[in-house]
Amino acid sequence: MKAFRLAALLIGLTAPSLALAQDDDPVPSKCMAIAQALPGVTYAGYAPTPMPAQTFVDGDVTITYAGHSTYIIETPGGVRIATDFSGVYGHTPLPRIVTMNKAHRTHYSDHPDPGIEYVLRGWNPEGGPAKHALVVDDVYIRNVPTDIRSWGGDLERDGNSIFVFEVAGLCIGHLGHLHTKLNDAQYGAIGRLDILMVPIDGGMTQSLGSMTEITERLWSSMILPMHRHSTPIGEFLGMMGEGFEVDFRNERSLKVSIRSLPNRPTIVILAGV
Repeated sequence: MKAFRLAALLIGLTAPSLALAQDDDPVPSKCMAIAQALPGVTYAGYAPTPMPAQTFVDGDVTITYAGHSTYIIETPGGVRIATDFSGVYGHTPLPRIVTMNKAHRTHYSDHPDPGIEYVLRGWNPEGGPAKHALVVDDVYIRNVPTDIRSWGGDLERDGNSIFVFEVAGLCIGHLGHLHTKLNDAQYGAIGRLDILMVPIDGGMTQSLGSMTEITERLWSSMILPMHRHSTPIGEFLGMMGEGFEVDFRNERSLKVSIRSLPNRPTIVILAGV
């Protein structure tokens, strides 16, 4: 599996520059270097205009658990990102980029601080799927639309998104408030994920069984639980089985690079989760 990830990374380094992306063409992605060959794959990110090339900055990515479903991602180039941003967690220092999902108000804000440069909503207020393909300095952010359940149980097509952050050779995925199982096309659009942020509430998103199935199929080197609520952490760990190492941390932050990823898939529980 480690060799597969390295092969995917090396193949991705030959992808054309993002600056060549055109309207309605899939944006080249290092994380999808191998997934692109899968039949029936639909791509989540498109560039409405030609985009600047992503700047590669070698170094550690810092990931901090801020609370609920909000992780702070700080790139080696100094870009600060907050996931599922409601304004409650991760607002100080102010992030340059925020992603949101609209399942509940704890995952988005109608009035984000005007100082936030990029606000990426996981749904399209005008209808249809959200399409994000954003390059900011050394990070490329794209989304994979997913459906969402209403309070009445009905499904809203493309109501939320899985966001993928490509930075310093790493592919980092945040499942958001994921309500449905993923199909093959969505797995293909996600591609390789070295680090996976997964909700483990046990029901508000999906059952632990469903989340375990998704996590096992993605087979990321590092799994970061979130959105736990009252679910005993041991219940999730027990369902993941012996194929995954477990690493409890006393800190809310960690530093990681493509070189420091664990050799075996490892569930890392940061302080506060």
